[in-house]
Amino acid sequence: MSIELDKIFAASPATTRGQPTPLSADPKGERLAFASGKSIFLRSISDPSSSKQYTSHTTTTTVAKFAPSGFYVASGDTSGKIRVWDAIEAVNTKGEYPIISGRITDIAWDGDSQRVIAVGDGRERFGHCITADSGNSVGEVSGHSKVINAVAIRQQRPLRAATVSDDGSMCFLHGAPFKFNSKATGLHKGFVQGTEFSPDGSWLVTVGSDKRIQIYDGKTGEPVKVVGEGVHTGSILGVSWNKDSKRFVTASADKTVRVWDVDSGENIATWRIGEEGSSDPQDQQVGVVWTRGPEEIIVSLSLSGDLNYFTVGSSSPNTVIEGHNKSVTALCISSGTKVTTGSFDGKVVSWDVSTGVGHAPKGEAHSNQVVQFASANGKVYSVGWDDTLRIIDEASNTFSASPIKLPSQPKGISVSSDGGQIAVALNSSIAIYDSNGNLVNETPVNYTPTAIAIYPPYVAVGAENNSVQIYNLDNNGGLSPSNKLTLSTAAISVLSFSPEGKHLAAGNSSGKIVVYGVGGEWGVVTDRWSSHTARVLSIAWNKGGTHAVSGGLDTNVHVWSLGRPGSRVKAANAHKDGVYGVGFVGGDEGRVVSSGGDAAVKVWEVRGLL
Repeated sequence: MSIELDKIFAASPATTRGQPTPLSADPKGERLAFASGKSIFLRSISDPSSSKQYTSHTTTTTVAKFAPSGFYVASGDTSGKIRVWDAIEAVNTKGEYPIISGRITDIAWDGDSQRVIAVGDGRERFGHCITADSGNSVGEVSGHSKVINAVAIRQQRPLRAATVSDDGSMCFLHGAPFKFNSKATGLHKGFVQGTEFSPDGSWLVTVGSDKRIQIYDGKTGEPVKVVGEGVHTGSILGVSWNKDSKRFVTASADKTVRVWDVDSGENIATWRIGEEGSSDPQDQQVGVVWTRGPEEIIVSLSLSGDLNYFTVGSSSPNTVIEGHNKSVTALCISSGTKVTTGSFDGKVVSWDVSTGVGHAPKGEAHSNQVVQFASANGKVYSVGWDDTLRIIDEASNTFSASPIKLPSQPKGISVSSDGGQIAVALNSSIAIYDSNGNLVNETPVNYTPTAIAIYPPYVAVGAENNSVQIYNLDNNGGLSPSNKLTLSTAAISVLSFSPEGKHLAAGNSSGKIVVYGVGGEWGVVTDRWSSHTARVLSIAWNKGGTHAVSGGLDTNVHVWSLGRPGSRVKAANAHKDGVYGVGFVGGDEGRVVSSGGDAAVKVWEVRGLL
């Protein structure tokens, strides 16, 4: 057997309310670069499932920018370092350079793809200019007294650069080497959030929290005019030019994306995200980029992490790309090529594996971490740290009208294959619900359950002293102890019955998996699935019950064989910060899907499985 990565449903860009989130498009207008978690994602604009992930940062990433050549990307993180790496395979790192002693907020390349200016929130300085290949200093960034929010470099000679800051000013630099030349103060009355030179170098624009759009001469840095005064009603957090240098686009916290004509100053296109009059802050627009490929596409970023695609002339977004920007803590295979995932912030997304497109179910989602999913008969059941059980109808991708309040915090959920009985592990009890979420019975226990799995008439529960408690389930939802499995040497972290109910896999917090035969003596089938080096977080079986896939806190995915217990395949470092969900997807048992702490969902090809 072998395992290879097939697709990445890239995470969404990480956002912060009131802060600009930089987006970058490559010179051909084919891919987007953005930061999410500790990774940088390079995503195809036309095919959301075609992505590359750069994982060499060790702290939370904040920004990524393509070089004008398209061959390299420079990315920054919260530790104040930037890394320069290849944009083709997103693997080879050209260099890592410490810039400041705090968060990097923005990066700009010069037109030769040789020099980089990185800025942010430092102590001794707020930014620095370096060569991309060696990290040698090629100037300094000075003139600001507070965090620098954005930087831009003119792509033509003579080289010019601009930085904007929370101190309300724009500093103009001459280069190279870059040195302070002039400072524009008093134009903006608050934080200046974004700046960009036009592609032909004629203009420079700055935008800010005071809703002002200020135009400058691109060569001298002298203020020229104000555009669109009083039109935006919220902070402007992003700006980007089109390739002909005659128009630019702004993104604002007033939930609008607007296109402007630089000569006339007129607002020539406007799109509003979300419903008119809605108070939901998730529709605020915190970033924007205008791609410069053959088909000019405007991509704006909502606070929710959704990417909205526009073309001038359209009345609404052509496409909305949804995803997660927090750790994906739960995953289940629902039916066919459908996968449902839930994240640390409570967001739920239903994915079509064949296209890589995901959509959040309509209705009220969880307000806190999604703990686990279970699915049967066209319904997906989820429990979360908001102490609720929620039901999603797959056909309409809609949450049921109202969540079911749980007696205490859930530890896990499992559903019988016919969907008739749902078992939920709670703090000190096991609750049985029917398919509509009605409580049938609740059985108190004198321990804190750690995991649960159901295959009537059995319910398996992770219990005290590293054991698995086996219960018999009666027609009234009552539970009676029938066996206790004590082979595990660490706390049980996950349980999973095979599809035919013949085997029970029990994973523990030390990385070991034991498979038991169901019923009778509950004898051990194999205890050789022991290659994880940290807590096993998820286990799923293939349809035939001959193989299982597991994910662990050690970041690895393993595919195991019952027939050959010592034989396995491993996807090392599958997800940064742990693999929280795994499953075999669709009728093709050679495809595995996984999710994890990097907020991504990945599809793997397993060869030689059958």
